[in-house]
Amino acid sequence: MKKFIFTFFTLFVATSSTLAQEAVVKGRVVDTNSSDVIPDVSISIESSIYSTETDAEGLFLISSTELPQGEQVLRVTKQGYVAKRIPITIQSGNTLNLDPLQLELDLTEIEAQIGIISLSDNELDQDEGTSFNTSGLLQANNDAFLNAAAFDFSATFFRPRGLDNADGKLLINGIEMNKQLTGRPQWSNWGGLNDVQRNREFSMGLSANDASFGGVAGTTNIIMRASQYREGGRVSFASSDRSYRGRIMGTYNSGLLQSGWAYSFSLARRFGDEGYQDGTLYDANSFFVSVEKKINDAHSLNFTGFYTPNRRGRSTAITQEMRDLRGIRYNPNWGFQDGDQRNSRIREIEEPVLMLNHYWNMGENTTLNTNVAYQFGKSGQTRIDNGGTRLVIIDGQESYIGGARNPFGNYYQRLPSYFLREDSPSPYDYQLAYQAQQEFINDGQLDWNSLYFANTTATNVANGGNSIYAIQEDRTDDTQITLNSILNTEISENIILNAAVNYRSLKSENFAELSDLLGGAGYLDVDFFAGDDEQAQEVVVGDIAQSDLRNRNRIAQEGDRYKYNYEMKADVISGFAQGQFKYQKVDFYAAVTGSNTTYQRNGLFENGNYPGAASFGESEQLSFTNFGLKAGATYKVSGRHLVDLNLGSYSKAPNLRNSFSNARINNETVFGLESEKVNSVDLSYIFRSPIVKARLTGFYTQMSDKTDIGFYFTENISGIGIEQDAFVQEVMTGIDQRHVGAELGIEAQVTPTIKLKGAASMGNYTFSNNPNLYLTSDDIDGRVTFGDGTAKLKDYHVAGGPERAYQIGFEYRDPDFWWVGVTGNFFSNAYIDVNNLARTSNFTSDFDGNTFNDYDETEARELLQQEQFDSYSLVNVVGGKSWKIGDYYTGFFATINNVFDQEYKTGGFEQGRKTNYRDVQEDTNSPGGRIFGNRYFFGNGTTYYLNLYVRF
Repeated sequence: MKKFIFTFFTLFVATSSTLAQEAVVKGRVVDTNSSDVIPDVSISIESSIYSTETDAEGLFLISSTELPQGEQVLRVTKQGYVAKRIPITIQSGNTLNLDPLQLELDLTEIEAQIGIISLSDNELDQDEGTSFNTSGLLQANNDAFLNAAAFDFSATFFRPRGLDNADGKLLINGIEMNKQLTGRPQWSNWGGLNDVQRNREFSMGLSANDASFGGVAGTTNIIMRASQYREGGRVSFASSDRSYRGRIMGTYNSGLLQSGWAYSFSLARRFGDEGYQDGTLYDANSFFVSVEKKINDAHSLNFTGFYTPNRRGRSTAITQEMRDLRGIRYNPNWGFQDGDQRNSRIREIEEPVLMLNHYWNMGENTTLNTNVAYQFGKSGQTRIDNGGTRLVIIDGQESYIGGARNPFGNYYQRLPSYFLREDSPSPYDYQLAYQAQQEFINDGQLDWNSLYFANTTATNVANGGNSIYAIQEDRTDDTQITLNSILNTEISENIILNAAVNYRSLKSENFAELSDLLGGAGYLDVDFFAGDDEQAQEVVVGDIAQSDLRNRNRIAQEGDRYKYNYEMKADVISGFAQGQFKYQKVDFYAAVTGSNTTYQRNGLFENGNYPGAASFGESEQLSFTNFGLKAGATYKVSGRHLVDLNLGSYSKAPNLRNSFSNARINNETVFGLESEKVNSVDLSYIFRSPIVKARLTGFYTQMSDKTDIGFYFTENISGIGIEQDAFVQEVMTGIDQRHVGAELGIEAQVTPTIKLKGAASMGNYTFSNNPNLYLTSDDIDGRVTFGDGTAKLKDYHVAGGPERAYQIGFEYRDPDFWWVGVTGNFFSNAYIDVNNLARTSNFTSDFDGNTFNDYDETEARELLQQEQFDSYSLVNVVGGKSWKIGDYYTGFFATINNVFDQEYKTGGFEQGRKTNYRDVQEDTNSPGGRIFGNRYFFGNGTTYYLNLYVRF
């Protein structure tokens, strides 16, 4: 019996030992070209919790008694190298040795920077009723759909899932960079820093992110840390005909030195007299420096600073009539002065950013990252002010005489349609229309000489010499400090805890600065249009006209603040906590967030229309407390098949811009203002094999209680007893939007050199209710509403690029390091941004509030139908070649976009000047075409981008 028990015990131990034997996957990663070992390479077994990184010798080891058995996929990734997915077979008790495992430098990685180069260039002007482009440019990774959105769809102002930039978060070194004024990132603040923006972490939608709760449009964290850049340098030159003509860039990274120091710097210049649009100058410089000291194994201190001053000439949306006469490159904002192009609308941004980051390894599994950032500087945009006047005192009463006609070549009274507006134009009308047509075709630009002449003519000088025309710069000078701490701790092999606390404080100075008197002696700082709708007439308005009652009838000089002057203060404190749980068959996470936001305006001018505390001094303080939660899971059906679910619900404060109805001249806050609510869910099926990668996602997002403010001139305000035109602030609250759709990305590495790829996005982005709408204006007392106080927008489409986008393409990479790719892209279902006032009862009402006696509901429906833009196709080609010469890598890559020169509309908006049934009907039926027709932004025709580089 003893012998039997001993024999049984021996067999049991041996069997248990065999069953518990470890499986081992190990290897060494080297550079394909140089055979040098590569440290810090991420190695992971897909659809498992097992991962590691290579050490200083390029070695890695993954071992466990619980490694997934059988056929698996080993993923090998490092920034700057082509990622590999290697089929392997794992067996308990066996060692799989991958030595050497070769990684190839991704010399086409710079393709990912093509879009980032011009992130700010794709923004549209929000003051003209359009939305900014939400580009996938910072979202590109190994996902086929996101790559398509970044490189091909973005040129059409495609917005992934129909979402705005403000719906996501952009971080640099863990610090949020979204502006508090608009909620959107200010891309120009780090433009031209392509070489140091490569280290990016992106979380799609509301998926888990280590540094932030994020937003429904995703979270991007750009790592600008000296020790994280690969040692070496890069010099490049780029040429393009899109936004600028040339770019020179130089970057050098030391890597982490034996002394514990690391440094990185980058310099760049972008320049051009004009881009694709006429008269759009480009003058930008970029400076970046990062220095890090590794104090010991536990502490590291990093400083990062960047300064990217830039000046750009702006273009604007044009009507179909202007396009037909002058083409899609027409830009009315410029004219010749002394033989040189001069643009009247210059956007200039100078906002340096300084960061100090402390990294603390508190233990083997816990890190604490504490950051402080300081941002300051100015942002401004110039425009022509044609309301200059002189003061006349008659019988002790003050009057103002002056003002001038709109000087732009595309002013509606200078276009052929204006002279053919009557039902039966006369031969003389046709003659005037022809003369206007020829003048517009042959010139149609600003006449700078005439502006100087008007200011310096003998008659004007004799009457005081005040400028009739001047250049006004609308300035925003921000000072912001940000503090945060981010904690990451691995509680166990399966559980990770993330937490962060953030504080941001903003002081924003907003004012108009007199930039150029255009030859005049001064500018009388009063509102010539106050109290009267007619230009060039004498008006007696007393105090109402004063921009600042505490400095009456001020004669402003160049560099002075005038017209408006106020401060905005914003403070935000927020935090989030998140748990991530990773197991063999399922990964899941859950997160919560909370925040408190306060806003306050401080008026520095006492406006004549809003005397006393209505405009001067501090406003009511607005306060918003918000919460949110999200959760998600990834179920690993097998190593190749995964199902991913993300859902969340949160609220957020309205942005600063949409919290005050007309912050330039009064302290009035928006009536009915609430925090915005967001509810979102997405479900994905993911397939991954060594050859094919694919993702199919369905998404649904409901956003409620959004707020939007528009500024424009209208001739049609009904129901107040008189016919009224005015420059109005259109305030819309309680806006609900529904975004639903699906997206697909697929790519197949059919041979070692040929990759096929496809992508598709199918969405429906609509208003899901009738929002509240009211108007305010200097010319109207109080708030003006119409009918039940709502705009009938339900089921109208939210403007913002095409809702449908499809791509099919291929890429060929030759072993001799040249490559070429071609994509065909199809876009449809893009819509105009409608005028909201025309969707209220104001549209149907005469000035007395009664319905027009000739109102026809059928025709009204046709007039109010939302314009859908024509579908279009774009073909893009990209390719390049690289060489290794000694220790240097040199090469080029080039892109040709819109190969077949397809013309298409990227966006547009309905004008608000005519907003009632009779006037819209009359304008639509005008014999010479619409005078106040829709304005459009057109996409570029065929363009190129060429980049030459040397890496060392």
